[in-house]
Amino acid sequence: MSDNFENGQVHQDLVMKLQAQMPDETKLYDLAELYKVFGDSTRIRIMYVLFDDEVCVYDIAATLNMTQSAISHQLRILKQNRLVKGRRVGKQIYYSLDDEHVRSIIAMGREHLEEDDR
Repeated sequence: MSDNFENGQVHQDLVMKLQAQMPDETKLYDLAELYKVFGDSTRIRIMYVLFDDEVCVYDIAATLNMTQSAISHQLRILKQNRLVKGRRVGKQIYYSLDDEHVRSIIAMGREHLEEDDR
C-alpha cells in the first residue's frame, strides 16, 4: 500500500488499527440485512404499534387499517429477523418487540429524527 493517497498522507498506524477493528464480511453483511428490514415503512409502523404493548394480529391490522394477511406477512419477516416475538394464548398469538435492543433502535432513530437542526 502506498503511503500517499491522492496527495494526502496515509496514517499507516491508524489504518492498521481500523482494519483490525473491522468485523468480518459476514457480520457486516448480516448487519446490512438487518437494517434492510427497518427499510420498510409498514414494518416500522408495526414495530411502533408493538413499542409498548403486546398486540394480536387483528388489532395491529385494525390499527394500521391493513388486512390481517398483509400484517401476518410482515410479522413473519420481523420474527425471522428476531425483531418481534409471539406468545400464544389459546388460538390467539400476541406479538411484542423481541427485546430491549429493538426498542432502543427504534427510540434512537426517532430521537435522531427529532433533533433540532445543528
